[in-house]
Amino acid sequence: MPRFLIEVPHEGTVAECVRAVESFLRTGSHFLTHADWGCKDGDHRAWVLLEVDTREEARNVIPAVFQAKAKIVQLNTFTMKDMEETRRHHKL
Repeated sequence: MPRFLIEVPHEGTVAECVRAVESFLRTGSHFLTHADWGCKDGDHRAWVLLEVDTREEARNVIPAVFQAKAKIVQLNTFTMKDMEETRRHHKL
């Protein structure tokens, strides 16, 4: 199943941090109640890692108010065999 990293920014005020965190916690979603936050280090974003079938499903996990600004990246891993095949294919 595809894995996605979702990054959700919010404004850097205490009020916005509280609003964002409470919004995630109120959903009751395991994904959102276990989000990682950068606020205490001055980076006002949340990160969520999840496995769902599509990018749209990943976006729908996020509360609607944050969906437009959320960055969603499908993650993958590489093996040495993958790199050998890529080198051969691209004649590197």
